[in-house]
Order: sequence, then structure tokens, then C-alpha cells
Amino acid sequence: MLAIDLGVLNRRAHVVSIREALVFTSILVVLAMAFTGIAWVAYDHQWMTLGTQPDRMDGAINDGRLAALKFVTCYLIELSLSADNVFVMAMIFAHLRIPAQYQHRVLFWGILGALLMRGAMIAVGSALVARYHWVLYLFGLFLIYTAVRMAVTKDEAALEAEEVFIVRQIRRVFPISGTISGHHLTVRLDGRRMLTPLAVALVLIEAMDVIFALDSIPAAFAITADPFLVFTSNVFAILGLRSLYFALAGAIEKFRYLKPALSTILGLIGLKMLTADLLKEYLGPRVNLYVLGLVIGILVVSVVASLVADRHQRGRGSS
Repeated sequence: MLAIDLGVLNRRAHVVSIREALVFTSILVVLAMAFTGIAWVAYDHQWMTLGTQPDRMDGAINDGRLAALKFVTCYLIELSLSADNVFVMAMIFAHLRIPAQYQHRVLFWGILGALLMRGAMIAVGSALVARYHWVLYLFGLFLIYTAVRMAVTKDEAALEAEEVFIVRQIRRVFPISGTISGHHLTVRLDGRRMLTPLAVALVLIEAMDVIFALDSIPAAFAITADPFLVFTSNVFAILGLRSLYFALAGAIEKFRYLKPALSTILGLIGLKMLTADLLKEYLGPRVNLYVLGLVIGILVVSVVASLVADRHQRGRGSS
């Protein structure tokens, strides 16, 4: 999908329209749902030893139905948490004054790097969970802490502090050009190879993704400790992040209740991780289905409430 995206659909730098972004996002959602069916069959038939070991999260053997449910839940959680990434990326591009026609290429390389880094982080996390089950409780506490921090922290202040620190570290190693040279990440000026603002934006986006991954990957482990399900759900969510940015960047401020919703989801997932055994005893094997329903419900309520509040505010402004 990345090869088709950059090599076929976006070979030339251009401003990605909202319609184009929505179409690509829809295709990726359809592919994710199709992959759900593939996962169902793979775990039912135990392809490549999938579904042969107990899930360290709940101790259950993942059959096709359970694996598909866990994949969809992880995918939805990762996709919803990606909305916060969209807001941060929009601020990075605004701060560095990156023209809209060059943002796509920066996001392409940023997403490619994010896939590699998240794969490594998931591999380490899976190894830790397999060896030390109590790590899951640390993940749960960390998610609750993150939920509280997200609810009280201003994104603008946090981003500016991180941006200043990262740019200062870059300048210690590489000189930075103050001008953009097309879609190039480096440029030679006065005989010196220098980074362009596009390269700085790429480094900032990669650094921010590492920070966000510290939240989203433990959230996936709260649903399943199966590394295949955690990684593939992250892959589909990250693949949709670029098109999601172009679809939502201009309207993200309208969803005023999205951030409290994401904070609530993280808090609930953290509590679920801390009380997994108790929930399984009282709610039975359908606990993941209930979690999926709660996540969908919280997101729907936040979006509807945001749209109603925005319409009400515009109505008061016009009057």
C-alpha cells in the first residue's frame, strides 16, 4: 500500500484533497476488515502456529472468532489514538511552515519509520510480557497516568518544549537550512550538506510517534499479548494515519471532545489491564466484546457532542 501510495498515486508533489484522502482511508478500512477475515481463518486453522499458545493477557487460546474480535478492538483503539497524532502533525507542519504539497512525502517516510520502530517496540514488549507477566500491570498503571496527563496537559505547550529540545539536538550534529528546497530532505549550500525544514519535520514526527507509541502499544497489550495481532493492528492503523491526516487536519479543531474521549479510553483500557482476572470472572469470555462496544460508544458520543456544540456555537455567532 505504501508503494502504491507513493509510486503510483502520488509520484508528483501535490496538495492532497479531502476527497482523495477519504477514498484512500476508506480503502484501508475495507482492507483491515478483510484482514479480519483472514485472521479468523488463520487462527482457526492454526497457520504458522497461530492460535496454538495461550494469550498471556487472558490465558485463552485464540481461536478464529476471538482473534478477529481482538484484532478489530486493537485496530479501533490504535486508529482512534492516531487522531491525537493528526493534531500534533498539523502543529509541526504549521510551526515549520511546510507547504501542503510537500507534507505527503514527509508523512510517507514518517509512517515507514514508524512501522519499523513500532515493530521493534512490540517485539520487546512481547518478550517482556512472555517472561514477566507483572509487566502488564505496569502497562496498566502507565496508561492511567497517560490518561490523566492527556486530560490536563496542553498539546501546544508540550509540543513546543519537545520541538525546541529535538531541534537543538539536531543542530549539534547537522547544520539546518532555513529554506525549503522542493521535496528534498537535504540540500548543499556553500559546499556544505544541510538538512532542510522537511527533514526537521520528519525527525519531529518520528520522535512524536515514539512518544505516542508508548501509549498506544500498551493499550493494544491490554486487549491481547499476541504479537501478531498487536503488530498487524498497528500496521493498519499507521497505514491509515497519512490519509487520516489529510482528511481531518483542517477540521480536527471542530472535534473539541475528542481529546477527553481518548483520555477516557486510555483510562478504561488501563483499568481493564489492571483488573483483567476480575473482569473475566464477572463478565465471562465476552469481556473483549464489551470493551469494543465501550470504545465505539465513547468515540460516537464525543464526535456527535462535538458536532452539536460546533453547530450551536456557529448559531450563536451568526445571531
